[in-house]
Amino acid sequence: MCSTKPIVTVNGRYPEPTLVAREDDTILVKVVNHVKYNVSIHWHGIRQIRTGWADGPAYITQCPIQPGQSYVYNFTVTGQRGTLWWHAHILWLRATVHGAIVVLPKRDVPYPFPKPHKEEIVILGEWWKSDVEAVINEALKSGMAPNVSDAHTINGHPGPVSDCPSQGYTLPVRPGKTYMLRIINVALNEELFFKISSHQLTIVEVDATYVKPFKTDTIVIAPRQTTNVLVTTHCGGGKYMVATSPFMDAPILVDNVIATAFIHYTGSLTSAVPTLTSTPPKNATSVATKFISALRSLNSKQYPANVPLKIDHSLLFTVGLGINPCPTCVNGSRVVASINNVTFVMPKISLLQAHFFNIGGVFTNDFPGNPPDPFNFTSTQVTNFATKQGTKLYRLAYNDTIQLVLQDTGMITPENHPIHLHGFNFFEVGRGLGNFNPKTDPKNFNLVDPVERNTVGVPSGGWTAIRFRADNPGVWFMHCHLEVHMTWGLKMAFVVDNGKGPNESVLPPPSDLPKC
Repeated sequence: MCSTKPIVTVNGRYPEPTLVAREDDTILVKVVNHVKYNVSIHWHGIRQIRTGWADGPAYITQCPIQPGQSYVYNFTVTGQRGTLWWHAHILWLRATVHGAIVVLPKRDVPYPFPKPHKEEIVILGEWWKSDVEAVINEALKSGMAPNVSDAHTINGHPGPVSDCPSQGYTLPVRPGKTYMLRIINVALNEELFFKISSHQLTIVEVDATYVKPFKTDTIVIAPRQTTNVLVTTHCGGGKYMVATSPFMDAPILVDNVIATAFIHYTGSLTSAVPTLTSTPPKNATSVATKFISALRSLNSKQYPANVPLKIDHSLLFTVGLGINPCPTCVNGSRVVASINNVTFVMPKISLLQAHFFNIGGVFTNDFPGNPPDPFNFTSTQVTNFATKQGTKLYRLAYNDTIQLVLQDTGMITPENHPIHLHGFNFFEVGRGLGNFNPKTDPKNFNLVDPVERNTVGVPSGGWTAIRFRADNPGVWFMHCHLEVHMTWGLKMAFVVDNGKGPNESVLPPPSDLPKC
């Protein structure tokens, strides 16, 4: 049934404004905080070369913008083009404070695929009827998991709902044309399937990097990922359902409500009965795996895949849940999350400030590069769920190369974790189920054309291996993008020291950098 609630928005719009730029443009965005919450904005996927002050995660690269204050984010989109997005990076405000970033190629540089007739932004989200901040605050108080959302949305609409004026989002199309959909998953806690009845999707880009095109009828997209698809309107007319539904292959409660929209051929009756589609079962691991396995970097002369081959740091990070004591919580304990058994504690001032100005006592450099106490990671027979707490960082020299294996654990339950690294793109060189085997698994790594991303899904009960080069000085957050896991502490940061000379060093902070 219909209900309304006040939400935090940007410029009074929902979905919010799209930021459009070209590769190598410099962007200035003045953010003025008119709400009661502290605010910061993250430009998700923008590399922020030497401009970590504009990255946005609160208490990592800046203190938040306090009510009544403002801050100008100033950054250059260096060597990137494609679909990214921006969102609040504090509390759970991102539920409604988000929008698309469209970075067009430089002038006169074509797409490496046929130019579409038209481009459309498709934002997949979640909606709670209650205040989202109240949802997480209640969960933190009780020590339990938060309530799942009440609906999924496509461009802010759940689809036709009885007794509601909203009949959902409709995209008008002309027959015989090719459209590019820039699809963004802004859901807080759920991976999503996406499909259009009677139409194939040609995948051409993920996370603002071109891929070898391939056709599919269903994509899977983790929270914070973006996917560009081409859709050719080969049907003569009619109305066709667009559907998004959850993917969860672990015994965890999710919002099962399917969001729907329509593509409507011009000239067809608006009252035409739509051609429906069925969504995959929510635990359709095979559908998700088939899609993820098909992703390959374009790796052309113009867009090469520069995969690091010589590795300076070989790291293994376990990601998972835990339980720590909590005298005030319902069961005397609370659910937490950790990387290498460290539940991250947020500092009181930003880590980048502490690093840049050599302020002691804010963080330590002893984040473990491997699990301190190795165990059968994917076993569900573990009995000790306690984690350590700390503000620990892992230090890298400028231009170091890193191989990082992200290993899911069976602590409480195995689960898929979308892990996002700020400040870098990385190559996903391998993935598998069970425990990573350092002797045999690297033999199957793809070091030629692996997909390049900024957010990767660690498979439930499995692992993924990524490689990147630390060519961006500063402090860079890495965290699970299931908002509930990030709140519980599934996060850490890399500190990358300056290289030689000013071009390999962090720029000084802007004069209007917010104060804590």
